[in-house]
Amino acid sequence: MIDFNRRIIAPSILAADWSRLAEEVRRAETSGADWLHLDVMDGHFVDNISFGPSFVAQIRPHTRLPLDVHLMLARPDHYVPRFVEAGADHITVHVEAAADPAATLQTIRGAGCHAGLALSPDTAFDKVIPYLGLIDILLVMTVRPGFGGQAFMARETMPHVARAHQIRRDLGLAFHIEVDGGIDATTVHVAASHGANVMVAGTSLFGAADMGEAIASQRRSQI
Repeated sequence: MIDFNRRIIAPSILAADWSRLAEEVRRAETSGADWLHLDVMDGHFVDNISFGPSFVAQIRPHTRLPLDVHLMLARPDHYVPRFVEAGADHITVHVEAAADPAATLQTIRGAGCHAGLALSPDTAFDKVIPYLGLIDILLVMTVRPGFGGQAFMARETMPHVARAHQIRRDLGLAFHIEVDGGIDATTVHVAASHGANVMVAGTSLFGAADMGEAIASQRRSQI
């Protein structure tokens, strides 16, 4: 039985120093991270480009942590097999992408990975409801996807988190509620109080002088 009250901290590699990638990955692991979050952007679905499967494959040998891969891609269904081969443990796709969410999620699960579905701040929550029984992770974006360093959008996104929490409880479903964007020692409490249990944080962790203390601070922030 999954304990959805256990807080999971997932540092975002997007905020790491890529010139020292292996060292940064090890720093996150030894500092107490639970997952590593990898944001993949294609310059089409979002107006930025980050990295692809080969980058994920380079990280895989340097950590035992689950690799939580978030595909901000126009056609994630086309790329899922490549990220599976690269060593992803979780693969999350957007409900807004130009692909059949149900088929894509089933492909991810069929490959032995955890399947996630992401929702952008401006998308109606009803869009994800048909797929909640097919997922292991619901990722509620707490900023508009595409760039790091944005401010946490509580008013627009916390209703999504709260509704997901209620539906999961009412229907007896089993998926993590993950938040990504503007997460720090203050906003992590806001997200947790609405029902999120997986916290993706970039600058507030990789930019901290003591990453271990930063992770501990986000983990102990009271619900």
